[in-house]
Amino acid sequence: MEETGLHTEPFAAEREWQIEGIPVLTASVLVPDPGPEKNAPRRIRRYYQLQCRSFLRYCERWLLPQAEAEYRQALESSAPLPSFRAELDYHVTYNEGGLWSLYTQSREFTGPGLPLITQRGDTWDLAAGYPVPLSGFFSKGTAWRKKLLTLASEEIQRRERAGAGRFHENWRRELRRRFNSQNYYLTSEGLAFFFPMYALGPASEGIPTFFVPYDETLQKKETAD
Repeated sequence: MEETGLHTEPFAAEREWQIEGIPVLTASVLVPDPGPEKNAPRRIRRYYQLQCRSFLRYCERWLLPQAEAEYRQALESSAPLPSFRAELDYHVTYNEGGLWSLYTQSREFTGPGLPLITQRGDTWDLAAGYPVPLSGFFSKGTAWRKKLLTLASEEIQRRERAGAGRFHENWRRELRRRFNSQNYYLTSEGLAFFFPMYALGPASEGIPTFFVPYDETLQKKETAD
C-alpha cells in the first residue's frame, strides 16, 4: 500500500458446469487483489476473495438448476441446448487521498434479451482498512438522504423531458423505497449513487446512476484527513 493509494492486480477465476458431459453454464470472475501486505490490504484481499467464492456458489446453487431445467426441456423438444454464462468484474473509480473506491458488476446471460446486471459499490478508508459510510462525505447536519433523492428525482424528470430515459410510472415511490446507502462509489468529479436494475425503469435503463459534484456539502477527502 502506498501512502495515499492502493495498488492491486486482477485475480481471475473460471468455472464450468456440465450436464451429461455437455457444458450448460460457465462463470468468469475478475476481482482486485492487493496481495498479502499489511493489515488493510489483507482485509481488502479477504473481502474480494470471499466475493469471488460467493459468486461462484451463487452460480452453482441458483443458475445451474435453471440451466439444467432448460437443458432437459430442450432435449424433450429438440430445441437448441442452453448455454448460460455469468461474469463478475470490477472498475476502480477513485484512488487518492487514502480513499479507494470501485464498483463490482455481475452479468447473467440466461437467454435472449439483455443480461441481468447487478452492481455494488465499495469505498475504503485505507488507513483504517474499513469501508466508509455514505454519510461520512457530507457536512455534519446535512440532510444528505433527502439531498440525494431530490437530485435523482430532478435528473429523472430532465431525462424524461428530453426523451433520454423511460421510467416506471411509480418511480417516485420506488426511488425512496429502493434507495440503499451502500450503493455508491467515488469518482474524481464527485460521488455516484445508483439503484438496482428494474428498480426505477425497464431493462433498457440498466443501472440508474446519478452524480453529485464535490462542493461545500459533499466533502471530497473528509474521512482521509
